[in-house]
Amino acid sequence: MKFKGVIFDLDGTLVNSLEDIADAMNTVLQNLDYPTHGYDDYQYFIGSGLRNLVSKSLPETHNDETQIERCYHLMVEVYRNACTNQTKPYNGIVELLDELKSRNIKLSVFSNKADALTKEITAFLFPGYFNPIVGLSIESLKKPNPFEALKISKSLELKPEEMIFVGDSGIDMQTATNANMLAIGVLWGYRPEQELIKNGAKHILNHPLDLISIL
Repeated sequence: MKFKGVIFDLDGTLVNSLEDIADAMNTVLQNLDYPTHGYDDYQYFIGSGLRNLVSKSLPETHNDETQIERCYHLMVEVYRNACTNQTKPYNGIVELLDELKSRNIKLSVFSNKADALTKEITAFLFPGYFNPIVGLSIESLKKPNPFEALKISKSLELKPEEMIFVGDSGIDMQTATNANMLAIGVLWGYRPEQELIKNGAKHILNHPLDLISIL
């Protein structure tokens, strides 16, 4: 099988955005006099969308739907103004993208981060590399729902089995499997190797350029 397209997750796969996300959420928590969390905690809060991250960050005593909704909007407001302060591509990512482009591999991004933020960060850090860039706009369509991944495949005029899905979490691996795409996990992100394998990773990358040998 000749693979012709790659869908990348964003946070923990293309970029290390942990500090910007954590700092934004901690700002909201501090302003409300709630306990904050360390970066290690946020590694496990990231991956299922910002609303889910907000819920995991709030104290149990203040975790009702009204407060989650309020804090979600506060967090997005803070984060929108700081989403590229410390967020940077992982080492080797740009080199990988250049190599994939040279081979005429079609590149896309699918993230559980809010759609506007996904587009803003990806376009800022990787101008001209990805099309389409898809974030979360409808909660029911977030990963591991394969709907958006399949929609991307169709827009690129590729069969799902011609696509590779690269991510750093079990949710990404489930999404790839659900979409009938090759699931590839990365070890430089936020989740351990065991989670990736347990959820269906067919290959594990230690470095971005390891993907070339799979092609």
